[in-house]
Amino acid sequence: MSDEERRDSLADQAAAWIPPWERPTPPKPPSTNEPKSPAGPPADRPSAQDLDPPADLGSNRPPEGPNSSKISSTGEAERDLGTGAPLEGRDRTKISGSERGADDVPGKRGRRRVAAEPAPAPVLDDAELRGALEAILLVVDQPVSELVLAEVLEQAPARVGAMLDEIAGGYTTAGHGFELRRAAGGWRLYTRPEYATYVERFVLDGQSVRLTQAALETLAVVAYRQPVTRSRISAIRGVNCDGVLRTLVGRGLVEECGTEADSGAFLYRTTTLFLEKLGLNSVDDLPPLAPFLPDDVEELADATR
Repeated sequence: MSDEERRDSLADQAAAWIPPWERPTPPKPPSTNEPKSPAGPPADRPSAQDLDPPADLGSNRPPEGPNSSKISSTGEAERDLGTGAPLEGRDRTKISGSERGADDVPGKRGRRRVAAEPAPAPVLDDAELRGALEAILLVVDQPVSELVLAEVLEQAPARVGAMLDEIAGGYTTAGHGFELRRAAGGWRLYTRPEYATYVERFVLDGQSVRLTQAALETLAVVAYRQPVTRSRISAIRGVNCDGVLRTLVGRGLVEECGTEADSGAFLYRTTTLFLEKLGLNSVDDLPPLAPFLPDDVEELADATR
């Protein structure tokens, strides 16, 4: 064969070539396992297209049919949140996008957190509240405030204060040998003044624990002129009061409260124990000194300067 004839043969073959995707599909040979039927498949047998329809290549969605999983409105198959398997049967739980919580985000499995609610405060009627307050007041060794009582009993401070006033009024009306009154910013039970002689006879039992006259005078100066320095106390009394002042500090009736700005001397004031022993709520409840002062007090004050 000449070169010219060979070129003509290759050109004819190239013109007659058909791409594979345009070639017709050859018919499949009949299956040997199925019985041959001259009239084709029975009418009641579903075709292969009905059993397994092709997937939608454009939307990339799985096929729909009797054996396919149910598709939600968002295009996602409903699946078990715990295992990720498709839900089947009548017990399938449908969860929409608006019903998902913060912990239901895909890829983050776990239980939904629920904030723990605080335990409600116990409900006490008036009789229980009265009994609880009386029991606490019987064991305290110093005045206790309304806020502390309200915190212990988990009640409103206003209700506790009203009940304390009611209890104090009831003791006074009933004529008990003790009373409930305010002292040192709190509440405490005290014996009534009219029974003081009997209480002293029982408590003292022949022992004298009273302060000396010098200690009482020094304590009075501190109470009415606080905060006051030691030199000022000595100037008012006219004698040295260092030893007496140490006694008052040792008994807890007087305490230091800083220093004077000009001289640097220590300042003294009365303590909460002082108010408790006298049954006072604050130093403002001290009786006035005017009725006990002499008529020439101004002259005496000028003479001491």
